[in-house]
Amino acid sequence: MSQAQHSGFIGHLIELRNRVMKALLSVLLIFIALVYFANDIYGYVAAPLIATLPAQSTMIATDVTAPFFAPFKLTLFVALFGAIPIILHQIWSFIAPGLYQHEKRMLIPVLLSSIVLFYCGIAFCYFVVLPIVLSFFTSVGPQMMTISPDISSYLSFALKLFFAFGVAFEIPVAIMLLCWSGATSVKSLKEKRPYMVVGAFVVAMFLTPPDVLSQTLLAIPMLLLFELGLLLAKCYTKESEKQESEQ
Repeated sequence: MSQAQHSGFIGHLIELRNRVMKALLSVLLIFIALVYFANDIYGYVAAPLIATLPAQSTMIATDVTAPFFAPFKLTLFVALFGAIPIILHQIWSFIAPGLYQHEKRMLIPVLLSSIVLFYCGIAFCYFVVLPIVLSFFTSVGPQMMTISPDISSYLSFALKLFFAFGVAFEIPVAIMLLCWSGATSVKSLKEKRPYMVVGAFVVAMFLTPPDVLSQTLLAIPMLLLFELGLLLAKCYTKESEKQESEQ
């Protein structure tokens, strides 16, 4: 490796370190701003569960430290989710200098749509999936059973669903990138639809808690998003080819 290449490599490492530090700092600052409201944030996230509990039931803490650490942990994840636009901006700033102008024009909408889709996935999970799932599980048990969910267990359950739906809603972006990069094509993906149906339920099985309802509520949107991704990829690929031909 020549001296110039070595200097360039070190420069990239320094820039990468600076980008990572800025991303971590953004998470820390958002966390500091929100930590005072940790209990309120937990109450908001727990609202779908509270609404489905019987009149005399309440949430419990089976661990002495849970009343402190559960809201603290949730606030940290909220800070991480909230900092995603900044994190993606740092990633974009790092890779953008190595891209052609037409690649930048194509990837900026992808970056913005990935942010929007991730938040849409979390919102869909909170407003649609959680009420349905929790209502089902709190109504199917024996009549003599007293429902008193543990705050830490519920937090793990909710975070797993939030992350699963946030990632699953990125399917259109993933398909667009795969088709745009030439790794696959819209025609090839259409031919693999039967496998995608099976794959959606398999992925949902690993991403969601072990119940059929949660898996189905994730698999069906994944299939719909797959179809949306095919439609967008078809238009996106044509636009990319048109721009390249004009250059």
